Amino acid sequence: MEELHSEAQQPEPEPAPKIIGLTGGIGSGKTTVAHFIEEFGFPVYYSDDRAKTIVNDSEELKIKIKDLLGDASYDENGRYDRKYVADKVFNNRELLQQLNEIIHPAVRIDFENWVKKQTKYLVFKETALLFELKLNRQCYKSLLVTAEDNIRIKRVMDRDDKTYREVQSVMEKQMPEKDKIKIADCIIYNNTNLEELKEQTEKVVFSIE
Repeated sequence: MEELHSEAQQPEPEPAPKIIGLTGGIGSGKTTVAHFIEEFGFPVYYSDDRAKTIVNDSEELKIKIKDLLGDASYDENGRYDRKYVADKVFNNRELLQQLNEIIHPAVRIDFENWVKKQTKYLVFKETALLFELKLNRQCYKSLLVTAEDNIRIKRVMDRDDKTYREVQSVMEKQMPEKDKIKIADCIIYNNTNLEELKEQTEKVVFSIE
């Protein structure tokens, strides 16, 4: 007589979501595209926003950042002083790299924990330094939002009340757009209006398989 096996069949594990790296230089409209993606029902992890939270919440990071940049990295209320830190690292590539080596591993762990909680088949990681830090290698696809330089400069001047030279100085420190375009898997050109931008975003997002 055959022995009957009563073990319950284990359910198939849910497939891990595909990670799409979303990036764009200053004034490209990356954040606007991220909001459209959320409207279409897909979760977006905002790396820069999470980094701002983590540097304030993690005592370990506070100690490391103060050791690197001085106690003035945090104000009298113990809050991260972004302007002070930005001024310290803006023209010091080595110092900026050391700061990134402190912050980015913590953000990576935070992102990995976030991904585990998601249920959609696509999740988006919004980060300004996707290609510079080679984070695109950890993604299923990369999505670049770009625009003509003069358009980007005008947007930032209007938005942040900065001079042409101030915006140009920031852009010069970022990877050139032509280099990003060469390696991006998907590209959204944000040179016209919001309606066109939303249509492009929808078309690109739903074409990812």
